[in-house]
Amino acid sequence: MANHLALENQLCFRLYRLNKRMAKMYAPLLKSLNLTYPQYLVMLALWQSTSEGLSVKSLGETLELDSGTLSPLLKRMQTNGLVQRTRSEEDERTVLISLTESGIALKAQAIDIPLTLFGKTGLSESEFTQLTYLLDKLISTTANT
Repeated sequence: MANHLALENQLCFRLYRLNKRMAKMYAPLLKSLNLTYPQYLVMLALWQSTSEGLSVKSLGETLELDSGTLSPLLKRMQTNGLVQRTRSEEDERTVLISLTESGIALKAQAIDIPLTLFGKTGLSESEFTQLTYLLDKLISTTANT
């Protein structure tokens, strides 16, 4: 009988190790952009948003980050000239995050990062597609637990 409590048999431990390794793989690529991995995720979300940007609340929901984590991150990014924070004209309680010219320009420097990382995974395109499907399924089924 398999030992269900063995560390190496835990899905959570595999995902934990993979997350750490992926962040480590991203680090040298992001260093040249002067971004941390969480800042890169913010930039990805903003690069695909409208020119008006995203509310802090919406950004937090998208990235699954609470405001206690997201606010200091956004302040550093504003200090670095990548984003700007403004109050919504419709509801001044809402803070909007949008890209600065520097933040927009950074996208061109980051364009090759996904393909570079894919090349380091050792996965074929079909394996990558299958893994993405399975991870999305797992994320979906665990969303409300």
